[in-house]
Amino acid sequence: MTMTLDATRQMLAIRQPPSPRHAFFTRTRFVTPLVVVLVLGLTLLWLSSLNLDSIEQRTLNLDYIVARTREHLGLTVVASALVAVLAIPTGVALSRTKSRVVRAIVLGLANIGQATPAVGVIILLAIVWKTGYTTALVALVVYSFLPVLRNTLVGLQQIDESVRESAKGMGMTRNQVLLRIELPLAVPVILAGLRTSLVFAVGVATIATFINAGGLGDMIVNGLKLQRYPVLITGAVLVASIALLIDWIAGIAEDLLRPRGI
Repeated sequence: MTMTLDATRQMLAIRQPPSPRHAFFTRTRFVTPLVVVLVLGLTLLWLSSLNLDSIEQRTLNLDYIVARTREHLGLTVVASALVAVLAIPTGVALSRTKSRVVRAIVLGLANIGQATPAVGVIILLAIVWKTGYTTALVALVVYSFLPVLRNTLVGLQQIDESVRESAKGMGMTRNQVLLRIELPLAVPVILAGLRTSLVFAVGVATIATFINAGGLGDMIVNGLKLQRYPVLITGAVLVASIALLIDWIAGIAEDLLRPRGI
């Protein structure tokens, strides 16, 4: 009897899926933050071993670094939020239209923003409009728009038509099918686009310094102009670390928000 109970428990343990907590705390999930912490720690140790001159000390201090990091993150997060608000509804609308001309025009415009070099987008907007935070924000939205738009469209198009017909046969309206069936099924693809958009925004935000919009690009440009390589390397390490951490956080959100069974 005891052997039978033990065997039954073992079978149940095998059949039961791992709990979300167990799935979350995996070794591979925490490789990225550990690497980032290690690189930042080594950079700090390297800087502490140097004899910094007055110019380097004015840049490599906590207040300056925190201010530039806050500006960089502000540009990235706000731009990505605007992209999500604008690109996802546009992708839904394109998936509903039967006009190939409209779809080609919208995708073509989005492709222009992606294909144009980031420096060109920012400088052109600054020439036509003005310099500053708002222009940099618009440039980031234009440059990061395509991945979310394209993934939203692809995520909705890949849903089997029989699924939609089954939902309509159950009495659901078109809006109910969209909100309850189509968008949940397209969530993994849409989140992948948002993840790509976030990483794009982190990199492009460094160029915002050319139009007086702040960010960690100030450190990189100052290090290049003044030939202060500790400043240059510190700025580059910080940007790379932010990109890795944001990609890591987006990956976790992608796993947690993914519907069950997908």
